[in-house]
Amino acid sequence: MPSAPLFAAILIAVCGSFIAMQAPINAALSKSIDSTLAAATISFGVGFFILLVITLLSGEGAGLARIPSVPKYLLIGGALGAVYVWAALWAVPLLGVLTTTTALILGQMVAALLLDYFGAFGLAPRDVSLQRVVAALLVAAGAVLSRY
Repeated sequence: MPSAPLFAAILIAVCGSFIAMQAPINAALSKSIDSTLAAATISFGVGFFILLVITLLSGEGAGLARIPSVPKYLLIGGALGAVYVWAALWAVPLLGVLTTTTALILGQMVAALLLDYFGAFGLAPRDVSLQRVVAALLVAAGAVLSRY
């Protein structure tokens, strides 16, 4: 059995490939139904249904009843995901999968640097080191190189 950090890194890398696949699949769905917003809605609806079934089958459905008691700002995550799904399926035909994904990763890294620095949402604060900034700059360079 792999260590938890190794397993987490492998799992998230595999899920990264899902993000790369999701955008062009959703873009094709958008083209076939002639609506970017409807395609994003369908994508989220399918995802919602699958997560609902898994939640109920796993015995964690009681957590859904606690929604009224959570701070409302914590529900913004779903809105952020919805905007991402729509933006990605819209951007892929214009930028291609590689540039869209690279720009997505760059945005994630810049936000991650800030979230880590400020210790947002209960995270332990982490310094913005030169090494971490250079990593983000290298991804920025990759975004430029992937397009031009």
